[in-house]
Amino acid sequence: MQRDKVSEPLKPDYNVAPTKAVYAVLDRVESAAAPSSPGGVDSRDDAARELARASLADGRAERELRVVRWGLVPFWAKDVKIGSRMINARAETVAEKPAFRRAFAKRRCLLPADGYYEWQSIPGVAKQPMYISRADGRSLAFAGLYELWRDPAVDRNDEDAWLWTATVITTSASDELGMIHDRMPMIIDPASWSDWLDPANNDVADLVALLSPAAANGLATYPVSTAVNSVRNNGPQLIEPIGGGAVAPLAGIGADTRGTRTSAGDRGDDGTGVLF
Repeated sequence: MQRDKVSEPLKPDYNVAPTKAVYAVLDRVESAAAPSSPGGVDSRDDAARELARASLADGRAERELRVVRWGLVPFWAKDVKIGSRMINARAETVAEKPAFRRAFAKRRCLLPADGYYEWQSIPGVAKQPMYISRADGRSLAFAGLYELWRDPAVDRNDEDAWLWTATVITTSASDELGMIHDRMPMIIDPASWSDWLDPANNDVADLVALLSPAAANGLATYPVSTAVNSVRNNGPQLIEPIGGGAVAPLAGIGADTRGTRTSAGDRGDDGTGVLF
């Protein structure tokens, strides 16, 4: 990590809901001309677009850690309320949908996660929440997009004029994980992190190829308490197995291959800890 843009670490959160703050890792050129302005986000501003082009031409993208709000707000949105409906983007259509295609072209990020919850339908009973994480205990890296939305009521040079938001890209779940739910967060392989984050990489075909559904192995799952169904509940007890259920390794999802509600544990030295 070359730049840490986190002024205050996030508190542990084991039940992250839409509009909550999460960590994001991204590659970005820091504009020396206007450090407080993320130029080019508002496509209606010609000066901003020119500043963005100059930054990319003269500068070098550096990896940084930021806090963003979960639920993407497109730059053209009239207000931030739309973000609560933009928490996920489907891998199959993310390059085409108006709400996501500009971010997909140049504002991609990784959302570090210790694990995530999914709800399994079981005949005759209520949906059972399942906790899914890496079997080796290491963090996941979900494919995401980030956007910057400018508050027109605030001066553009004011840091508070810009809201950073993000969405999680999802894909079809195969094999054993597909028996829990037919969708899952897209996991990016470490070998592909640089290609995914590179803002100069605008080859749609190459980017879409990075979103190929994951193969199996490396993840584990177990049932957890239905207390996670309410965002009012929080704490490490939410990710504890219930009913004596053993942790079940999955043969279907590769922790080292390419290829929802959230919760977050302690931020480690590497900046990870968000749970989706």
